[in-house]
Amino acid sequence: MMPDISRRVAHALACSGELQFAVLLIAVSGLLLAESATEQGVIAFQQGHYSQASKLLADAVRSNPRDEHARTFLALTRAATGHCPEAVPDLTDRFQKSENPDLARLAGLALAQCLAAQGNTPKAVSIADQLAAKYPDDADVLYQAARVHMRAFNDATRRMFEKTPASYRVNQLSGEIFETQNKFTEAAAEYRKAIEKNPRALNLHFRLGRAILLESHSPEALAKAQKEFEAELALNAEDAAAEFQIGQILDAGGRRDAALGHFQKALELSPDFPEAALAVGRIRVQAKQYAEAIPLLERVVATQPRNEAAHYSLMLAYRNSGQMDKARREQEELQKLQHPPEGEFTDFLKRLGEKAPQQ
Repeated sequence: MMPDISRRVAHALACSGELQFAVLLIAVSGLLLAESATEQGVIAFQQGHYSQASKLLADAVRSNPRDEHARTFLALTRAATGHCPEAVPDLTDRFQKSENPDLARLAGLALAQCLAAQGNTPKAVSIADQLAAKYPDDADVLYQAARVHMRAFNDATRRMFEKTPASYRVNQLSGEIFETQNKFTEAAAEYRKAIEKNPRALNLHFRLGRAILLESHSPEALAKAQKEFEAELALNAEDAAAEFQIGQILDAGGRRDAALGHFQKALELSPDFPEAALAVGRIRVQAKQYAEAIPLLERVVATQPRNEAAHYSLMLAYRNSGQMDKARREQEELQKLQHPPEGEFTDFLKRLGEKAPQQ
């Protein structure tokens, strides 16, 4: 009897310490293997019997050094049992040379984990990036890439704190870490320390201004944040993000015309800045300048089809300029994205079928 190994090897999970290997169904393109040491070893590996798998697969490799399945799963078994120094050469070879994409993928995943476990984070990152390029939609590959990149970040952060504790970069990174933890007061304090150490470093004033805004939208906070964004522009006059943030603050304070100038400047500096395009388009709609607003808003919904604010503003522009069919299309898109809220927006949806007001 010549059973197909792809039928016998089902989804499995092999765990040992920090290492985890998701063994997927192996497609062998019609290759049939005998009830052999290779097949028995693969099944033992699948069942988590690593000692038995190691012996069977080692016997298979000795009998036939060209047996790709045996070599790959022997290396996987060694990696799963913490014997990475023995596993890495074969894992590297299989990842680089195997014409079987499933085996190459498994070898690459195990190789990246082994290299990370051995402390060779740069090489692990390189393997993870190669895997991501070959298998861009694979959840296991993307998970592994995230893990090794996170480890690389942590390693670099530790070295920076150990080697350059007085550097402004330590304060900057501390601020960024605090931001991810929603500790905006602490983040702002770290950015201020970084600015004291290096007043001309780019992006520090922007980060500080954003931390201030994330902590509070009080008038006092808005004023302080605006000063930081202006300070950023004094260092880098082509910072589109800083221009946009100033526009946001001015718009929130009811200074629409002044805000528009900053939004337009941000869009000039960065034509692919959808938030700036939306802001300009929204103000144009409010000013009944529909011909100027519509192309901007159409560009936003083309690049961000799930942007509800853009669809809403575009619907207003279409409706108020008499383009009712297009307005209904935007209404349908909005209804797919959300339940209509109560209030002005709901009333507007109900009036869509009415005649457009005279301009």
